[in-house]
Amino acid sequence: MKILVLFDIAYRIAAAAGTFSPQALKEEEDKPTEADVLACLQRLGHEVETLAIFDDVLCMVEKLKNFAPEVVFNLTESFHSSRAHEPNIPALLELMRVKYTGARPDGLMLCKDKALAKKVLAYHRVRVPHFVISTELRPLKRLRRFIYPAFVKPVGEESSDGIAKASFAKSEEEALERARFIHEKFHCDALIEEYIEGRELYLSVMGNRKLSVFPPREIFFHDVPEDMPKFATFKAKWDDTYRKKWGIQNGPANELPAGVQEKLARLARKVYRVLKITGFGRVDVRLTQAGEVVVIEANPNPALDCEGDFAQAAGAAGLPYDVLIQKILDTAGA
Repeated sequence: MKILVLFDIAYRIAAAAGTFSPQALKEEEDKPTEADVLACLQRLGHEVETLAIFDDVLCMVEKLKNFAPEVVFNLTESFHSSRAHEPNIPALLELMRVKYTGARPDGLMLCKDKALAKKVLAYHRVRVPHFVISTELRPLKRLRRFIYPAFVKPVGEESSDGIAKASFAKSEEEALERARFIHEKFHCDALIEEYIEGRELYLSVMGNRKLSVFPPREIFFHDVPEDMPKFATFKAKWDDTYRKKWGIQNGPANELPAGVQEKLARLARKVYRVLKITGFGRVDVRLTQAGEVVVIEANPNPALDCEGDFAQAAGAAGLPYDVLIQKILDTAGA
């Protein structure tokens, strides 16, 4: 197949310099997902070209016309360094009637607004943390009848951007202060929600009509003191030195109580469909000591690097990396 691997980049680039090798993507651009996907597609024998975009819509249109790919492997997360524009890329692909992998514009728009996604899930009787929104234009001055501790994060950011130890708030004063920080630093609304104590599990889902749910993954905090809250801050996810210091690791979920894995699979399918995710996605949940499952958020188009949670979960389900990438290609639609 003729495949265009489409991804975003943080600077303007000349069209002639836009061809990347897997090695350059991994070492020079720090893009492990793009590197692994590109290398895999080449191993599978597809005719593959790459396009890195920053802020030029016309270069994308021209590339699609000239190369005429059968499928675009869409790995974009932003446009002009703004993640708010992520849904616009597949929207353009749909206007041009080009098949592409992953989530459609409606699913991306819904999931990117964490508050709206939680409202939709709550309407469908999916347990989510109780929450309020502090808007950038009208920041909250009081939190009435809120149960602490609270957890505060940006409404529209991803990859744990804006999540740090200070996101855990033990009082109204701490919660409102963190919300003010988010308004000033990220220029967006802040989500102030109930902090859910429990195990953090990642549920990977793939498909469109027929959905496959892979074995759950879990984040472990081996060396974090028992009396400290445990959650995935930006450093806990992406800083290898920090992860090593505190014994933070991702891996197959530890043994679950009887019937919980089936319950998790049913919940993952429901969330996936309610939030209009297509292609592949990940649902993040907390499992409390009492056995209650609380949905934290849903992520369309999660990372696809071969060492990441999605690929590792697929491997545990009997799908080697190359088979997984081909199956994602097979689910592409327009």
